[in-house]
Amino acid sequence: MTSDPASAAAREQRATYTEVLSDRRFRLLFATRTLTVTADALRVMTLSVLVFSTTGSPLLGALTFGIGFLPQLAGSFFLGSLADRARPRRLIVAGHVLQCATAAVLGLARLPVAALLLLIAAVAVLTPVFSGVSNRLVAETLTGDAYVLGRSLSNISASAAQLLGLAAGGAAVAVLGPRTTLLLSAGAYLVAGAAIRLRLPDLPAPEQSEQQGQRGQAGQRGGSGSVLRHSWSSSTELLADRRVRVLLLAQWLPPMFVVGAESLIVPFASGQRMPDGSAGPLLACLPVGMLTGDLAVGRFVRPAVRERLVATLVVVLGLPLLGFALNPPWAVCAALLLVTGFGFAYALGLQRPFLDAVPEASRGQAFGLLSAGLMSVQGVGPVLFGTVAEFTDAGTAIALAGLATVCVAGAMAWQRPGGGR
Repeated sequence: MTSDPASAAAREQRATYTEVLSDRRFRLLFATRTLTVTADALRVMTLSVLVFSTTGSPLLGALTFGIGFLPQLAGSFFLGSLADRARPRRLIVAGHVLQCATAAVLGLARLPVAALLLLIAAVAVLTPVFSGVSNRLVAETLTGDAYVLGRSLSNISASAAQLLGLAAGGAAVAVLGPRTTLLLSAGAYLVAGAAIRLRLPDLPAPEQSEQQGQRGQAGQRGGSGSVLRHSWSSSTELLADRRVRVLLLAQWLPPMFVVGAESLIVPFASGQRMPDGSAGPLLACLPVGMLTGDLAVGRFVRPAVRERLVATLVVVLGLPLLGFALNPPWAVCAALLLVTGFGFAYALGLQRPFLDAVPEASRGQAFGLLSAGLMSVQGVGPVLFGTVAEFTDAGTAIALAGLATVCVAGAMAWQRPGGGR
């Protein structure tokens, strides 16, 4: 396949964060997503505290923290095509309103713990639909390197919003109590929904647009069939495509291993008899490194170079974790985690190849599948390496997570998921 020189030059043109933020539609999606990620973290933190204080069970408290992750993969497989079949504004507003109503019910009603967990899991099934349509709109709004930097800004804001939500959650629960804090979270979802309803144009669904131009062909392809059947077939088609599958695994596996290592920082610090409270700053080093890496690689590295550096940055992500096998002092641990966080910038080199590999008609479902998989592996990693730590120790388990990440980097160098053809 011969590439057009003008097209290749356009792809290589480097964008800036200022240019990306100058787009009004992206600004709206960026601001509302930041607000809802903060509200999510606030709600999760508050519910964990509420359930633990009610039951005294660490297991139920931890389950409350993670119950919203695993059901997302099922939602993507069976409902994901809605992201490509419904009007974007209506779907995004519906998502924010549903989250608002859920947080309000949790804050106002004294539900049994089983009912509370069931409600959270049920709403989580729909999350990939709402995230998928939002990410698809970003892909339609920004092109070329601007799209990559838009994803970078979204990652940066999500990390900052999670830190803010978790920190604010602890303070708000102490001052306002858990139920009032849940109502505060509901208010944040409501503000986001109102902003989307008032500021985002009522764009048609992609399939409706195609039907206007190619009515018969589009109607045969997308207008028939149930959402369940269409979602399942689209998901299996995406996973059957080798290039899409490799790009999905490249974005799922390294975070799974690193989150597994991250989950062992508290027992590691305790086992090394570090001062009380030292685990908190250590945990903060990863998102700080991630922010730094995304800004540096996004701002100063050319698009094609980012894609060539994918495997190298995954090595940067995993290699520092090997140092935990030596049980280093606190300052060295902090430095190792900062460097590890920097390596998360590898994902910037996969954004454009992933967008190119996915059929335009299935973009919403593909983005929903990507985010659902990322959420799910955040639950798998801690279980996997927590089990390893039971038979070894926390430092060894963290080092093995780093070794697994480096092995993924080797596979990436062979498969070249972010490189050229």
